[in-house]
Amino acid sequence: MKKFIETLKNIWKIEDLRQRILITLLFVAIYRFGSFVVLPGINPAMLSQLQSQTAGGLMSLLDMFSGGAFSNASIFALGIMPYISASIVMQLLAVAVPYVQKMQREGESGRKKISMYTRWLTVAILGFQAPGYLMNLKMTSGAALATGISWSYFMIPAVIILAAGSMFILWLGERITDKGIGNGISLIIMIGIIARLPQAFIQEVSSRFTAITGGGLVMFLVEIIILYAVVCASIVLVQGVRKVPVQYAKRLVGNKQVGGARQYIPLKLFAANVMPIIFAQALMFIPLTIVQYSAPENASWFVRTMLDHHSWTYNIIFAILIIAFTYFYTAITLNPTQMAEDMKRNNGFIPGVKPGKETAEYIDTVMSRITLPGSLFIAFIAIMPALASLLNVQDAFSQFFGGTSLLILVGVVLDTLAQIESHLLMRHYDGLLSSGRIHGRGMAAY
Repeated sequence: MKKFIETLKNIWKIEDLRQRILITLLFVAIYRFGSFVVLPGINPAMLSQLQSQTAGGLMSLLDMFSGGAFSNASIFALGIMPYISASIVMQLLAVAVPYVQKMQREGESGRKKISMYTRWLTVAILGFQAPGYLMNLKMTSGAALATGISWSYFMIPAVIILAAGSMFILWLGERITDKGIGNGISLIIMIGIIARLPQAFIQEVSSRFTAITGGGLVMFLVEIIILYAVVCASIVLVQGVRKVPVQYAKRLVGNKQVGGARQYIPLKLFAANVMPIIFAQALMFIPLTIVQYSAPENASWFVRTMLDHHSWTYNIIFAILIIAFTYFYTAITLNPTQMAEDMKRNNGFIPGVKPGKETAEYIDTVMSRITLPGSLFIAFIAIMPALASLLNVQDAFSQFFGGTSLLILVGVVLDTLAQIESHLLMRHYDGLLSSGRIHGRGMAAY
């Protein structure tokens, strides 16, 4: 505890780090304030049906990622998720479209072009999602619209406000990245998720000690132990690295061959991180999008089942999609042929394996073997909220037992602490842990 307090004092002594943290807190406060600013013309006291709708099922996930803005009919109701969807589409286009691949190789100028196209694609996605949200709001809370205002006149300005709100959140995230600490977009998502944790925790404690079948203190302690184990597993998931030994024959210009030092190619055990879950979750939201444009009671049995994220059908399909997307995303981010060519160009080789095609096949085989347990593990973490519900865990609290929410929380916290750690080490201060190092996402001790 003493070391922790001393570290906080050291953080406050570094002017640049202190300013970055204060700026981050300011922008986060603006984001949280905007989550409670209701759309003009909507009576917040009449949103009980919308809030009941978002109390469970897939709607609760949407509400969690927006920090409660979805159920509040806020100007930030759509949150940052349209931008995330646009970013995913651009990543997929980078694999299939040569023009986007060319932009990726253009360095900073190409990155700016891709960022511009991502923003325009975000606006296009908002053009579909905003009317869908308003139609759902009309069906669930039509009486919430102020007297004298018709929905036909309300829709157009409301769509503009919702789109502007999401783009403003994107701007806040970029300012946090530039002027604050941590990745702004990821931090905003994390803040939206963690904002519901205190209320969910209180509800869970209350249910355990008041319900007849709650189980009392014993079951609550079992929950905390399971949650601690899942968090530890998520940290392993975020930081896991597998290393393949490679013998490099280094050549110096104008000199004879030197070297013989053993180095490593870092192959992540979970190279895709949380992207497979995000991809799979985006597909699982399709039934919800369909229902938004029609009456839920008219939906088929399959669609209604897919709207229940605790059902066996939903979780089996969800797990299969995650495993498939793990292989897919690993394949598009790690190119064994390119890695083999780079090794050959640098006079490197894997002992016992011929350079070129055989090296590429060897790396591909190793990646396939380590991707399988990784995909199974990430699928298990993703369906943990459904398994937690079997222990009568409240729906809101069960979301913190796994899935995208927990992995995002762990990853963002580790990344942010790693940046703070780097600032401290640059000024020759001790870090936040006794070991003196915090390994962020994708980092590992060698």
